Amino acid sequence: MKTITSRDNPLFKELKLLATSSQARRKAGRSLLDGVHLCQTYLEQVGMPPLCVVGEGSVMLPEVTAIVERCELGRVQCVVFPDALYNTLSQVENGIGLLFVVDTPQTAVPGKLARSAVLLDNLQDPGNLGSILRSAAAAGIEEVFCSTGTAFAWSPKVLRAGMGAHFSLRIVENVDLQNLIASAEIPVLATSSHASRRVYDLDLSQPVAWLFGHEGQGVSESLLAAASEKVSIPHLGPVESLNVAASAAVCFFEQVRQKTLSQ
Repeated sequence: MKTITSRDNPLFKELKLLATSSQARRKAGRSLLDGVHLCQTYLEQVGMPPLCVVGEGSVMLPEVTAIVERCELGRVQCVVFPDALYNTLSQVENGIGLLFVVDTPQTAVPGKLARSAVLLDNLQDPGNLGSILRSAAAAGIEEVFCSTGTAFAWSPKVLRAGMGAHFSLRIVENVDLQNLIASAEIPVLATSSHASRRVYDLDLSQPVAWLFGHEGQGVSESLLAAASEKVSIPHLGPVESLNVAASAAVCFFEQVRQKTLSQ
């Protein structure tokens, strides 16, 4: 591995820009995977990254050594930074000093909506987005479509919350959800606390598209009108509604339950 110690090194400057600027990541088409779990999952599900970066204090850790050796066998460029420099690249406090630089997948919108999917309308919180991606992957859903106003799916915070779910999903961003819904060959179910029909009343044994909205405002009126059906999640306590990530998990796993029973 090559060791870089200067803050003036061009590679370090490039990485620091990627680490601190969402705009730079979008422009470069690259994302940072921070930590052993994300890097290990990427190796197993995607393959070799373009670049592996290690903090000097973590070089001898067995889990880091194993990943670096795999990368070197795969002819991946591996570099080491002193911890003081590495820590300016990482957003994980007291984490293990390992990150990958990877190419952000560029996925096109399909011609029609025909498989179980998640549609996200102006979802703002990175933690909520990452949690929804994780639940979707666990439920066997493979496609996620994000509107222009939704948080960037490949930001460091979303990647950490997703815990590797990104690599088993087709995530499409900046999608015109109105047009996508118009192309749907499957039911589009919009969650709404005001809907009279419960999620448990629906037949979810076949593919459906789930539509979730902004944390405070919910799904926009125009998209609610375009959806096949509006559904609610009943609850017994005094709270008005569930967090959007919790709502998504309830819906996904009710679908899993029904599919399991129908097999």
